[in-house]
Amino acid sequence: QQTFDGWIRSLSPFHLSVEKLREVSARLRKDLVRGLGKHSHHKAPVKMLPTFVRATPDGTEKGDFLALDLGGTNFRVLHVRVVEEEQKVLKMDSQICAIPKEMMLGPGVQLFDHIAACLNDFLVSQNLKGQTLPLGFTFSFPCEQKEIDKSILIRWTKGFNCSGVEGEDVVKLLKEAIHRRGDYDIGSVAMVNDTVGTMMSCGYRDQSCEIGMIIGTGTNACYMEEIKNVRRVEGEDGRMCINTEWGGFGDDGCLKDIRTEFDVVVDETSINPGIHNFEKMISGMYLGEIVRLLLVRLTENKLLFEGRTSEALLTPDAFETKFMSEIEERDGGLENTQNILTELGLKWDSVDSRIVRLVCNAVSSRSARLCGAALATLANRIRVNRRLDHLKTTVGVDGTVYKKHPNFSEELRATVRLLAPDCDITFLVSEDGSGKGAAMVTAVAQRLAHQTRLLEESDGEVDDEEEED
Repeated sequence: QQTFDGWIRSLSPFHLSVEKLREVSARLRKDLVRGLGKHSHHKAPVKMLPTFVRATPDGTEKGDFLALDLGGTNFRVLHVRVVEEEQKVLKMDSQICAIPKEMMLGPGVQLFDHIAACLNDFLVSQNLKGQTLPLGFTFSFPCEQKEIDKSILIRWTKGFNCSGVEGEDVVKLLKEAIHRRGDYDIGSVAMVNDTVGTMMSCGYRDQSCEIGMIIGTGTNACYMEEIKNVRRVEGEDGRMCINTEWGGFGDDGCLKDIRTEFDVVVDETSINPGIHNFEKMISGMYLGEIVRLLLVRLTENKLLFEGRTSEALLTPDAFETKFMSEIEERDGGLENTQNILTELGLKWDSVDSRIVRLVCNAVSSRSARLCGAALATLANRIRVNRRLDHLKTTVGVDGTVYKKHPNFSEELRATVRLLAPDCDITFLVSEDGSGKGAAMVTAVAQRLAHQTRLLEESDGEVDDEEEED
């Protein structure tokens, strides 16, 4: 009985009641408003960044596009074809180009010349040289977007530190590198955040897709907001996609009451203490480490493995998040658990392996429910914004935690149903948001620009007629 009470005590902070989840949702709702405010956004933990994506696909988009995806030590170049008759976004071909380590730390000019050279090689290999194709640019670093084709790098992350790029417009740097070559050109450029790409890659298949969500190594979401509420941007009519950067929720201490001692350790030992607290309770980069810390505590309290740890169990990040998915499998989970514990050099019995499954479930379940609470907040906001009694919408989703964990998506959906009962939400798994999605952002931007041109021309004709009168 004493042992059982010990297990319950250790895991109870991870079980959040529906009431507590409602509170979390209400706090996020306030933070969304702060992030959208003209004067409050500077200090808001949830950044609510305007993306200048002003519409989702309407199904009439078509044509050939290029996409560039730069977010790590490799970048991808893609050729994407949007086929209106079949309502399909086809990836025609793609190529991965490595970025040498020294280039990640060298002059920015050298990096963009390398990108321009790789883009040229790809155009040659695809027989596209001579065509001037529009380009979607997924650039996964913190940027302040000024327009759809103007994005200022705030700071490098992920091991990059190229000089002369921070504070500069990355689209301008790319175009300058292409012009230096002088042997090809590109059309209009659209800057794309990966969550927006996720929403847009689903939006052509399902035109009611107005939310994009990623739950993988990190977590983030975007949604279509009424422009009149986006105080940093001129205009009253229409909508704009907002990149919430919801990973920063709680950075002002508003989630203190639900953070456990294990969350605090994970934060303090991370490379960015105090930043992205919500993400650290939810995403794949941190879940395995929370489980490891819990297992160490239970073992030290002699509630697991007869009180004997192992070198592996005491090594930070040795318990990988993918182990949780394997352990929580409905069929074969127990066997997987025992294999993993053996791999970690632990002496276990059948009770130990069941407890480890409960620990994994407590941590992944909390993650799914917190994520569900945040998603419900966005859905409820869209419904209230539009003065609807009932909202029917689709969420485009990407990320390994959502796609690979056996119970995560189910638990997330159940939480959304509880906290957003007036919203009927369909989930669509994104196919290649940073490739196809980037092309769709470009395609929609082109369609809107074309419509604006037609309107201006027809206005011009009206003015001419009035002058003649």
